[in-house]
Amino acid sequence: MNWISNYVRPKINSIFSRRETPDNLWSKCENCGTMLFHRELSDAQNVCPSCDHHMHIDPRERFQHLFDGGLFVEVDVPKAVADPLHFKDQKKYPERMKIAQKATGEAEAMIVVEGEIGRTPIVAAGQNFKFMGGSMGMHVGNSIIAAAERAIAKKCPFVIFTAAGGARMQEGILSLMQMPRTTVAVEMVKEARLPYIVVLTHPTTGGVTASYAMLGDVQIAEPNALIGFAGARVIEQTIRESLPEGFQRAEYLLDHGMLDRVTARKDLRNDLITICRMLMRNSPEVVGDLPKPEDVPVASLKPSTKQTVGDKKA
Repeated sequence: MNWISNYVRPKINSIFSRRETPDNLWSKCENCGTMLFHRELSDAQNVCPSCDHHMHIDPRERFQHLFDGGLFVEVDVPKAVADPLHFKDQKKYPERMKIAQKATGEAEAMIVVEGEIGRTPIVAAGQNFKFMGGSMGMHVGNSIIAAAERAIAKKCPFVIFTAAGGARMQEGILSLMQMPRTTVAVEMVKEARLPYIVVLTHPTTGGVTASYAMLGDVQIAEPNALIGFAGARVIEQTIRESLPEGFQRAEYLLDHGMLDRVTARKDLRNDLITICRMLMRNSPEVVGDLPKPEDVPVASLKPSTKQTVGDKKA
């Protein structure tokens, strides 16, 4: 038995031939099943290039594409009571919170930031559906109030991206109380004569739809987003009738006057810049950093045909 050829060489070969492939390099489109490389998917803002299906996108990743240069500053939000009802089902409420925080890397279901889009200052809030279904608890109410107060202080538009399954059951009546709280916060923005713009993403349902999600001065939705209060099955069982095709989808709501427009994610930034500047009565966006050229008479731009004495001698 040759120890070098039978043991050492295979061991060395196994070390150098090892290839570690991360599990998150490829994603599968939920709609058409196409395998998408993670960098291409990120550049496309989590929109499938094959079928234009809009996948879930985290608020921070969305804000990186939205703000100028991907730069924004997070706004402080007052902390809510951790477990006000000492709720427990199969797991305790604090345990569920720790699981959601570890999975998303976020402290709660909504973050509030400020920055510029097209050199227009805005305050933006975004819900993360992966954090306990984006459920509306006391922290979400605190976030919207903090965002409204910040927008009023800066005298700038307030843009919110909604994505939620409704109120958070673990907070009971305290969660439902966020509906009037957030409605009052929205009214504060409107009384200050500032724009409140809502972008409804998939899905936006329950108490969120019944409060701040449908109070915008301008209502925008992403394509094929599910938007509604009660589920389609509950409605069918209540009225005992079949619902029309595409019911509660963004395009259906647009056709029936519930939305102002349905905008693809790649066009959303430009639309928000135009809407914000228009509602703030600002001039159109200036593209680029070059200063405006000075006015020069047309006659001075024509080449001279006169020759000097020195030119003739030459």
